[in-house]
Amino acid sequence: MLNRRTLLLASIAAGMTMTHQRAQAKAAQPSTPVDFDVPAHACDCHTHIHGDPKTFPFFAGRVYTPEQASPEEMAALHKALHIERVVIVTPSVYGTDNLATLFGMKARGANARGVAVIDDKTPEADLDRMQQEGFRGIRINLATGGINDPSVGRARFSAAVERMKARGWHIQLYTNTPMIAAIKDLVAASPVPAVFDHFGGAQAELGLEQPGFPDLIELVKSGKAYVKISGAYRASKLAPDYRDVIPFAKALIEANPDRIVWGTDWPHPDSTIRPDRKPTDIAPLYQIDDGRLMNQLPVWTPDAAIRKKILVDNPARLYGF
Repeated sequence: MLNRRTLLLASIAAGMTMTHQRAQAKAAQPSTPVDFDVPAHACDCHTHIHGDPKTFPFFAGRVYTPEQASPEEMAALHKALHIERVVIVTPSVYGTDNLATLFGMKARGANARGVAVIDDKTPEADLDRMQQEGFRGIRINLATGGINDPSVGRARFSAAVERMKARGWHIQLYTNTPMIAAIKDLVAASPVPAVFDHFGGAQAELGLEQPGFPDLIELVKSGKAYVKISGAYRASKLAPDYRDVIPFAKALIEANPDRIVWGTDWPHPDSTIRPDRKPTDIAPLYQIDDGRLMNQLPVWTPDAAIRKKILVDNPARLYGF
């Protein structure tokens, strides 16, 4: 029986994918050249695809609606940044529909991996298929919906561990540092890796001793958790270099450079819940200079060998490149 996934894959195979005119492009492109030697096989470990809503309809329960961001725009971004590999993460706006992510992965072939969003209704057969397609983890997004109840976080993480432990996928979490403190014992006991988005949700203005950040450092040091040093603009208000993030990046890298990965968070969606904006209103993408942001990596870690771990070796191990 033909279904939406089958038709989409057929259209990709036939080369009949949707096109985006550059005049309509909204997603940011780097304006600052990368100023250090990027090692071969470097990986951007946190990106999203926002497809044409006619082909990839948004989840009715979403809290924001992003502008479009295409695989072609992503390819242009990574060409400018000298990035070969990519991890595409299903954003909250699609609920448990991972087809836009798959669309982006197919455009990059063997150089792409995916992180899916599932629920308790997702059958194992779907996960088997996603494994073949290149998905290597699932995401629990607590931050976008403003979920701060520790009992919810603990229940969702525990359920994810039960689903993933036989499969060996990782569990990616977008949350805040108090929630990390609340689930620390579960992460420490987990048979599968936990991967925390965007500096673990730390806020630079609150300092290194903010509740939960020392717990994150401990989990990283023990090897039980990975952290994405990504989306610095979500941790700091000090654009464009986000200098107050430097101590956080250095602390995480020093804790365990084998458990750190890097990502752009392109196309930089604005998921902020605002009283003057309905979930169906278009939320303009943040215009972040990813070249300038990437140039912070040598500031965070001047050692080229450690940068290679962060950009190449750790992603290859975690995502199975």
